Amino acid sequence: MAAVGGPARQSRGVSMSVSMSLVQGGAAGAPQGAILAAAAPYFQPPAVPQDVQPDRPIGYGAFGVVWAVTDPRDGRRVALKKLPNVFQSLVSSKRVFRELKMLCFFKHENVLSALDILQPPHLDFFQEIYVITELLQSDLHKIIVSPQHLSADHIKVFLYQILRGLKYLHSARILHRDIKPGNLLVNSNCVLKICDFGLARVEEPDQSKNMTQEVVTQYYRAPEILMGARHYSAAVDVWSVGCIFGELLGRRILFQAQSPVQQLELITELLGTPSLEDMRHACEGARSHMLRRAPKPQSMSALYTLSTHATHEAVHLLCQMLVFDPDKRISVIDALAHPYVDEGRLRYHSCMCKCCYTTSAGMRQYTGEFEPSATQAFDDLWERKLTSVQQVKEEMHKFIAEQLQTGRVPLCINPQSAAFKSFASSTVAHSSELPPSPHQWE
Repeated sequence: MAAVGGPARQSRGVSMSVSMSLVQGGAAGAPQGAILAAAAPYFQPPAVPQDVQPDRPIGYGAFGVVWAVTDPRDGRRVALKKLPNVFQSLVSSKRVFRELKMLCFFKHENVLSALDILQPPHLDFFQEIYVITELLQSDLHKIIVSPQHLSADHIKVFLYQILRGLKYLHSARILHRDIKPGNLLVNSNCVLKICDFGLARVEEPDQSKNMTQEVVTQYYRAPEILMGARHYSAAVDVWSVGCIFGELLGRRILFQAQSPVQQLELITELLGTPSLEDMRHACEGARSHMLRRAPKPQSMSALYTLSTHATHEAVHLLCQMLVFDPDKRISVIDALAHPYVDEGRLRYHSCMCKCCYTTSAGMRQYTGEFEPSATQAFDDLWERKLTSVQQVKEEMHKFIAEQLQTGRVPLCINPQSAAFKSFASSTVAHSSELPPSPHQWE
């Protein structure tokens, strides 16, 4: 990344109307091998270059498989996410509906959003959802494990974008709950987008209400969840970002254990044994376990050995993210105000973002707000009104139909595609790390 001038740090202050013969015949505007087809009898697709890329799988999310495919309407390469077996239970169907609504709600450069939804079949045959999103070439996990050089500037601009996207999510009252390198997509220009909202939910203000512990890939799981906390906050996402920050600096997973209990042991080796006050969110069994162990001193100075990029500023910010007590952990807003991310902000807004632009005279025109919040909170009140799978199914079908009323030719599946047969049979690749058992401390 070349050095550029720019802003200073911000002050802290689909229906059955398509004929079956059309779909079975390969559908208009779709090569025989393409998964996607344009659902219009007389649609004329643009000329397709001879070197068109084949449809192929590119990843697996928490609850879906993702393929790189070609949009037959304009030849653009996009990502197609399949959410299968949507209506197996009330819990799973509401979760998928929540993820779908979130993808349609998001409007932020560093958060992946839905570009389109495929036309669903008649309600009686409605079993799975297909969502189109922007296609990015890689993700942060692939970059970290690759031999590609990561400069201090790369780390800063990646961390800035993660925090920028997370500020937007948290301002909409959304907890991602599965922030990890594989869920941070990156394109060839180093623009980063947070993806995979299969485990996301709206924050719960009532601390007396229990929240599921079946969240966050183990290596990035906050200590309060590891210790059986029944309620948690947006601070769990900040812990995950801290783990990723350390991983970017050291090019290795910061806390890589075989079990949740061992995960906690690795954390305490670095942070030291927490005080009783710092464990006030933990369940009784976890506190008892910790008190039975020999006390460990903190060894945060070990963070300086991660790499030459672990400067005083970097370690200072990292130490504020990796705090045992979630109430004392730095917030995303305060992390964005830390001096370490200044250069990341500078580089992002000088040549990478879409919110700023260069005038014809060659002057950079900067946005008035570098890290925008959501214009409104994400509404989840609708979830309480849905009490049966059939009700969720009907509401989701209606929601998709409303999203398709854009005047643009809708997309559907080409079932004659050889690639689709593989795509349709794809199974969800679940994480090898099991979620923490509610009984692990008993």
